[in-house]
Amino acid sequence: MSMRSVILGSGSALPKRAVSNAEMAEMVDTTDEWIVERTGIRNRYIAGEGETTSTLATDAARRALESAGVDATSIDLIVLATATPDQTFPATATTVQHNLGCHGGVAFDIAAVCSGFLYAMSTADAMLRTGAAKRALVIGAETFSRILDWDDRTTCVLFGDGAGAVVLEAQDVDETDPNAPGILATRLHADGRHNDLLYVDGGPSSTGTVGKVRMRGREVFRHAVVNLASVLSEVLEATGHTAEEIDWVVPHQANYRILDATARKLGLPAEKVVVTVDRHANTSAASVPLAFDTAVKDGRIKKGDLVMFEAMGGGFTWGASLVRI
Repeated sequence: MSMRSVILGSGSALPKRAVSNAEMAEMVDTTDEWIVERTGIRNRYIAGEGETTSTLATDAARRALESAGVDATSIDLIVLATATPDQTFPATATTVQHNLGCHGGVAFDIAAVCSGFLYAMSTADAMLRTGAAKRALVIGAETFSRILDWDDRTTCVLFGDGAGAVVLEAQDVDETDPNAPGILATRLHADGRHNDLLYVDGGPSSTGTVGKVRMRGREVFRHAVVNLASVLSEVLEATGHTAEEIDWVVPHQANYRILDATARKLGLPAEKVVVTVDRHANTSAASVPLAFDTAVKDGRIKKGDLVMFEAMGGGFTWGASLVRI
């Protein structure tokens, strides 16, 4: 027997306002055809008054707790991935903790942008397996609309707001059982040499401002396909599984062309890739758990499935995790 972090349930939340490509075309010089052809995005959700990263995260967390069938008071660890916290400090995770009423445990944020959920899940996994916590909420939540330059059509059409969450629990499992649930392996990377390809041009220490998203899309695309294919291969090698054994890939939803190119590079059929970028756009750290919850709720991902999570974001940061549900 050995200790593994097992996903008990998932949840997600979106702002009330949906914004179509047609509406975007009224705001900036773009068209539905231009956006769909280059990204696959048709819709995104934008946070309105009273909707913040913490409110979306709290809603997603509550739904994850309901899905898992556990009470908030049983949570002793909250790891929240976000690049758009409610405040510079304290951590947005502590606001979520207060909203849920599970006081006294550990709660903190992780900033790894679009890879944030994988960084958060890996951190929670390590703490659960070593006994630092017993049950965790891992959340990805963003209000990226608050840091977009709405005059820059190359970036403002790409992003949306939302949140996703999973409940993880430390469980003793029989590792000789090939169907034993839990996180099997995770590999994470970062390379700060590429800061100027995807970044925000502000910050408390450098400018005293929040700043806006800046991106060189063509270069990001090239790095994303290479890095994601490489890290997926690393995780498969670490677990002894093959690409053919994967039931579902849940990728970061940045751009449909990146999803398609990465799948083809690994020889994965398109029907095994969960795609929600058309509905939600790029929700940064929220996109992986949001896509996962969507596929769980619509019945695609089932108990016993072998699921690969993968993401890459600004920094660059990237990673992948193989999980038996």
